[in-house]
Amino acid sequence: MAEEVKKRRTYDATRRRVRSAETRQRVLDAGRSLFLDRGYRATTIAAIATQAKVNVDTVYELVGRKPLILRELIEQAISGSDRAVVADGRDYVKAMRATDDPVEKLAIYARAVRRIQARMAPLHLALRDASSTEPEAEEVWRDISERRAANMRRLVQDLKSTGKLRRDLSVNNAADVVWAMNSAEMYVMLTVDRRWSAPRYEKWLADSWCRLLLQ
Repeated sequence: MAEEVKKRRTYDATRRRVRSAETRQRVLDAGRSLFLDRGYRATTIAAIATQAKVNVDTVYELVGRKPLILRELIEQAISGSDRAVVADGRDYVKAMRATDDPVEKLAIYARAVRRIQARMAPLHLALRDASSTEPEAEEVWRDISERRAANMRRLVQDLKSTGKLRRDLSVNNAADVVWAMNSAEMYVMLTVDRRWSAPRYEKWLADSWCRLLLQ
């Protein structure tokens, strides 16, 4: 009897966690829809709660304030899943480290950036705009930007290990080049403003990085 009660409690706890995760994702999906449709500033927590069909308190409990909702959406866009994945755990990072060919490394990364920016760019720009007036959003923006810069330094260190990084480039300068060119701003300028196709953007990234970074 005791064993049956224990199994039942475990089953109920698992169901609660699943329902909580599903509700949390519904909140995030509502936030994404409203941020992209109305803009960050015009979107309220109440509107997100209404669209997600939950109480306002549930939004705060499961995700948090607007900057945290946007941060989580960006993390998901980068990871390509419903949860944030650290850089070392991402498939494209593993693929880059599995090859010794610097040209192939950059081609893999250009393909990943193309896919990530298709999901992330509008959200990233919304966070940038919000950061100009909201301190909490600015903190999230700075954290994401600095982490991205640190990841670019690691990428360039990996390129340097092949012996093919240009000798006149420091790791920091090379990382800044990658950081600037893989930005949401650059993606939008080329694919939206200049109407480049996504494959053209990817090819340009890979080719430009090879020309600028490798000897």
